[in-house]
Amino acid sequence: MKFVDMDLVRRLEIAGHTALAPGQMEETDSDGHARMAVGGGIAIFRGVNSPMTQAEGMGLNGPLSEEEFDRLEEFFRSRGSAVILEVCPLADANFIQKLGARGYRVTEFSNVLIREITPDEQFASPPSGLTVRQAAAGKKRLFAETMARGFAEYFEVTEELIDTVQGFFSGPDVQPYLVLVDGKAAAGGTLTLRNGVAGLMGTSTLPEFRRRGIQTALIHARLADARAAGCDLAMSMTLPISGSQRNLERQGFRVVYTRTKFVREWN
Repeated sequence: MKFVDMDLVRRLEIAGHTALAPGQMEETDSDGHARMAVGGGIAIFRGVNSPMTQAEGMGLNGPLSEEEFDRLEEFFRSRGSAVILEVCPLADANFIQKLGARGYRVTEFSNVLIREITPDEQFASPPSGLTVRQAAAGKKRLFAETMARGFAEYFEVTEELIDTVQGFFSGPDVQPYLVLVDGKAAAGGTLTLRNGVAGLMGTSTLPEFRRRGIQTALIHARLADARAAGCDLAMSMTLPISGSQRNLERQGFRVVYTRTKFVREWN
């Protein structure tokens, strides 16, 4: 069993993102999507209402200076977005205090779960009638619509959200998966492979296909591919005591810490 320490936490917090090029502090693509390295973490903008628009990994290398805080906030404000931060509980205490002084409020908690992957581990095949496979390039729109509709109770299904999800096809080190039930798209998810850590992210199942073992099959398929890629650790994030958390715990994952989402909105 891996014990939680700062080395493990830093490994987990950066596992979901590809680093910027050496010496590069910020990049923006042709769609206006942007990333910026700041405060030991990374700030991401994928649209004003995108669930991917937020900053992560702040404060793990010590407190942020006032200049860093200003640069972080301007990154979001200049794009018309509230500042959204996912903060690890091991972040610097001074950084947390500054969030209060600057008017941030807590809006959400999420659990980070991990499990180790052994080289000789075997994973069950999907049950009859259920197929799990990496989504082909021609299924980009189908994957995005399936994922978005599966999150409909949390986010409005808009073209902006669908476009954001389609970005998983072009993201480095990201593999999108589709689950078919009798040939019909029923669920989706992604797998990131970075620094030996497999990130099982964004799992989404359409309401009419839930409680059929789909998430379990999707977990097994991604863990098998992660093992083949040489990963020794898998991680995921869920809302506390959610169905997704229970599914992961049944497959050997355990909660290692709880993130807090802080938001500062502009009047």
